[in-house]
Amino acid sequence: MESVATAIERLGGIADSAPVARLADAFAGAGRQLALVGGPVRDAFLGRPVNDLDFTTDARPDEILALVTPISDTQWDVGRDFGTIAARIAGTTVEITTYRADSYDGATRKPTVEFGDSLEGDLVRRDFTVNAMALSLPDRRLVDPWGGFEHLMSRTITTPGAPEVSFGDDPLRMLRAARFSSQLGFTVAPETVAAMTELAPRLSIVSVERISDELSKLLLTDDPVPGIRLLVDTGIAQLVLPEVPALRLERDEHAHHKDVYEHSLTVLSQAIDLEKSRGHSPSLVLRLAALLHDIGKPATRRIEAGGVVTFHHHDVVGSKLAAKRLKALRMPNDTIDAVARLVELHLRFFGYTDGAWTDSAVRRYVRDAGDLLEWLHILTRADVTTRNVRKADRLSFAYDDLEERIAAIAEAEGIAAVRPELDGQRIMQVLGLAPGPEVGKAYKFLLDLRLDEGILGEDEAQRRLVEWWREGAG
Repeated sequence: MESVATAIERLGGIADSAPVARLADAFAGAGRQLALVGGPVRDAFLGRPVNDLDFTTDARPDEILALVTPISDTQWDVGRDFGTIAARIAGTTVEITTYRADSYDGATRKPTVEFGDSLEGDLVRRDFTVNAMALSLPDRRLVDPWGGFEHLMSRTITTPGAPEVSFGDDPLRMLRAARFSSQLGFTVAPETVAAMTELAPRLSIVSVERISDELSKLLLTDDPVPGIRLLVDTGIAQLVLPEVPALRLERDEHAHHKDVYEHSLTVLSQAIDLEKSRGHSPSLVLRLAALLHDIGKPATRRIEAGGVVTFHHHDVVGSKLAAKRLKALRMPNDTIDAVARLVELHLRFFGYTDGAWTDSAVRRYVRDAGDLLEWLHILTRADVTTRNVRKADRLSFAYDDLEERIAAIAEAEGIAAVRPELDGQRIMQVLGLAPGPEVGKAYKFLLDLRLDEGILGEDEAQRRLVEWWREGAG
């Protein structure tokens, strides 16, 4: 096991940096305490990038501001009532917060803010022991009253003090436990899991927006599956994302089928692998779609003759359920629309293996996916979880073929933006129309021609439009 002294050496570069050294000297010169605290200490010990520099001090906000003003380019009040002042020193943003000794009333997760007088008292109110460590400056002494360093080494998530008290004070910490388990690859301690299970209903006092934010952060980690499993196993998912635990369909003795829950987690993992291998940054839209793509199955599950289990139209049903859930979580509208669309389209490809698609069918596939085409490529590929190697290879080769055809048609026709040769303004000029539903009908006629026949050219498109109109289409 690595020694504390060796671990502290990793923080030496941060402590020696110009902004931190200036800050430490200023506070020491004023007789005030200062410590680097929480995430930066944890991440430095883990060898992870340190992006935020958070400090805590016994100085009150007005004094913090007075101390940082002479050594910083700019200063701003992040939350004076909460004791936080931010500054930019030598090009680096820092936040300094007065020691806190908050108390909770049990009815909300908003504490009564009280300033504290000791570093140890400040650390005890933090969420997890691995976030409750501080490096005192300028003496570079590790302050770790709750064994955070040991828990880092054992890769364990637990709370300072009793988890029942911590989660009772701030139930959002239960979701954070799941997120950190995925983000850090740590295991949540059994007593902490037990407290999460017992206190899950306390999440009712947490705002939907904060819950949604934590779920999003969890899904954007390198491996969100352990965190999702923890939420399902503790009953928390039943309260915040109930469609996921509902995927654990019962196995009928005559209708053996794959566990849809496990399948969905596998699809999520495979989608993330493809997302990385294809050079993309983490996409919340893709990951939500992968997790939720089969949530229509419980509502559409039927046992047909011979014990065959079917889920007809689960794509359409699932799309509606996904939109409903994400609206309840108050996700952004563009996220909701994109996820719902991907869920609706996720089965479209499987008809490709039944027979040769025409170029028209390929164009419509691209048109229907729109800006989501790359995510649909990834989701469709990730949805293959069969253990039958021959079947998996056949589907993979078929999708390779589809992507190659899309690329070829795109190069020849500009399929990435499938539009008719005449826009609405030109349609009105050719047909002598005013704005109205007839223009929309004409545009759809030209779009269908474009999809069915490819590029016609403006003159031919105009001739076909006039002919269609004269035949009474309007």
